[in-house]
Amino acid sequence: MKRTFALCLASGLLGALLATLLTDLPQLASPTGAQDAPYFAQDAQYFGQPPMSRPGNLPPANDQDPRLVQPPAAAPMVPIPENRLPPIDEELTPEERVNCAVYESGNRSVVNINTKSARGDRFFLLELPSEGAGSGAVLDRKGHVLTNFHVVDGAREIQVALFNGETYDAQLVGQDAATDVAVIKIDAPADVLYPVAFGDSTRLQVGQKVYAIGNPFGLERTMSTGIISSLNRSLPSRANNRKIRQVIQIDASINPGNSGGPLLDSRGRMIGMNTAIASSTGESVGVGFAIPVNTINRVVPQLMESGHVVRADVGIDAVFVTERGLLIARLVPGGAAERAGLKGPQVAVRRKRQGPFVYEYQTVDRSAADLIIGVDGKPIQTADEFLSVIDAKNPGDTVQITIIRDNKEMNVAVRLDAGE
Repeated sequence: MKRTFALCLASGLLGALLATLLTDLPQLASPTGAQDAPYFAQDAQYFGQPPMSRPGNLPPANDQDPRLVQPPAAAPMVPIPENRLPPIDEELTPEERVNCAVYESGNRSVVNINTKSARGDRFFLLELPSEGAGSGAVLDRKGHVLTNFHVVDGAREIQVALFNGETYDAQLVGQDAATDVAVIKIDAPADVLYPVAFGDSTRLQVGQKVYAIGNPFGLERTMSTGIISSLNRSLPSRANNRKIRQVIQIDASINPGNSGGPLLDSRGRMIGMNTAIASSTGESVGVGFAIPVNTINRVVPQLMESGHVVRADVGIDAVFVTERGLLIARLVPGGAAERAGLKGPQVAVRRKRQGPFVYEYQTVDRSAADLIIGVDGKPIQTADEFLSVIDAKNPGDTVQITIIRDNKEMNVAVRLDAGE
């Protein structure tokens, strides 16, 4: 009797459990069951769709798979909440923020310069068209643009492309081969011209971070970063017997097309103009050079006003470099040095008779020339040092030139003339 009762009880419990499973089977088989609904609803919301209809909400007599039921076509799109993404500034490091700020403040001041010129063919005696490219920086809202002399040298046509892609024909305003600086001008609306901010190159330090913006290989407004590798370098200029002095050496990558573009500091101020690279391949190897902005500051106003630079002229055409100093080789007739009493080599005209003919010839006595050993109390040993002191003066200034004459040291005051 007890065994029969136990079997009946077990059968009843098993039947009740089976009925419960059969009743809940459709709900458990659906991927949109009660447990999954909150997560699926959240995903659908971010994709702009409301949650799918649950099986219990399906319209009657619809034999379509409930998982394929779509929301109404007019369902509104739900935007992604803004607080899901952090602000851009919070994703950047402090160094990256400075980089971005420098570029944002300076890139609209940079222009792309394309030139067309003609080069001669010595064999056929023809002129062949030639093209060049470089960079520049907007100086003011009148349309003046700064670039390198070698970028526009000999160009018959100059075109300038601004940050917005607009292109304008440019005219040469002035150029200075001695410093490799040139100024051109475009006729563009003032509201699309963003003048570059000038810094101070006398405050620069080796190791300071710098930013070069230009158009290497025609890639507009490209920025590269680096540091100042050295200061007070010298480069040969395109003017005879002159060098570009106080040049900034950098390791920022600059390539063909960067010439004329600005070199900026971490505050976005121009501290130099990229002008040359040292390379055996013609591409960047990490040794670049920039003309200091203080040199540009001295040259640009004169180029805008007169088209050329007026420099102090001492009136000495040539010198011989010796171990003791600079021996005057030739004076400018009537020039500043000659008026002050400086002496060059003594030239004597002599006559020689040969048979019935008399020949005239000249002899040059270099021992009669003055030997320059200093200027304004500073020792001078090279022509470059001598020109550096004179270039720092203005026409009308007086310099004290220390010389040796007849084995005696003496000072001669020379009032400088105006020259180019």
